[in-house]
Amino acid sequence: MGFFDKIKAGLTRTKENIGHSFDSLFAGELDDDFYDELEETLILGDMGVETSMKVVETLRRRVKEEKVKETEGARECLRSVLREMLDVGSPELDLSAVPSVILVIGVNGVGKTTTIGKLGARLKADGKRVLFAAADTFRAAAADQLEIWSERSGADLVRQHEGADPAAVVFDAMQASKARKADVVLVDTAGRLHNKQNLMNELNKIGRVIDRELPDSRTETLLVLDATTGQNGLIQAKQFMEAAGITGIVLTKLDGSAKGGIVFAIAQELGVPVKFVGVGEGLDDLMPFEPDAFVRALI
Repeated sequence: MGFFDKIKAGLTRTKENIGHSFDSLFAGELDDDFYDELEETLILGDMGVETSMKVVETLRRRVKEEKVKETEGARECLRSVLREMLDVGSPELDLSAVPSVILVIGVNGVGKTTTIGKLGARLKADGKRVLFAAADTFRAAAADQLEIWSERSGADLVRQHEGADPAAVVFDAMQASKARKADVVLVDTAGRLHNKQNLMNELNKIGRVIDRELPDSRTETLLVLDATTGQNGLIQAKQFMEAAGITGIVLTKLDGSAKGGIVFAIAQELGVPVKFVGVGEGLDDLMPFEPDAFVRALI
């Protein structure tokens, strides 16, 4: 099953939430009521008030410029507007250096360690030599969970004892990546957000270790968000943006959410591309994000 089919199935709850509104909306007249109802529908899909207003405003202008008279033409214009909103950077990982480092951050419970496992399996299937660094040393059994994923995916693992200095684990992983000629190092990090300063200090320390040990590497910093949290996830993202230079978003549990519109709010309010989406529990259900297919599946 390709991305379009999986994402279409994954957006079932979002479509149940707003799909019926879209159906009746595009069956009506292209008047002021149409735009009012569209804005309400987009907000219900958790696109956020500001982003929804921007979509409707842009659509009004586009419809006028292109002299569109029918709602079906407006539907095509809406697809175009939404697709353009996702143009905030490449959805692909930059793995141009060897080794490349992927720093995975996010609060506990969003599926961070599972994301690392699935992403590692995908990279292994692409022929990459993959190494996991268990730098979430504060959560009980986090390293054990990552070890299970390393066995499932065939990736190497570097870990220390619970409570160890995360930067020390990363240092060991950087050394191991050179010795074992790894292509990609995936770093699991602690998901604490109750103290932003501590989080910032910890991530900065990890970043300095990576820069010192692998000065020519590329580091992707992926923030994992749970799609079911909707706008709350966006608040989390803004806090992490202040603590780390995020290069991409991984949106998990999209298949269990009625809030697929959050993808557009993320793009507009954070200016960061969604790079992967989780649409199921299977090993291959973490998929590279395809903006065109996402918009087509939604509308």
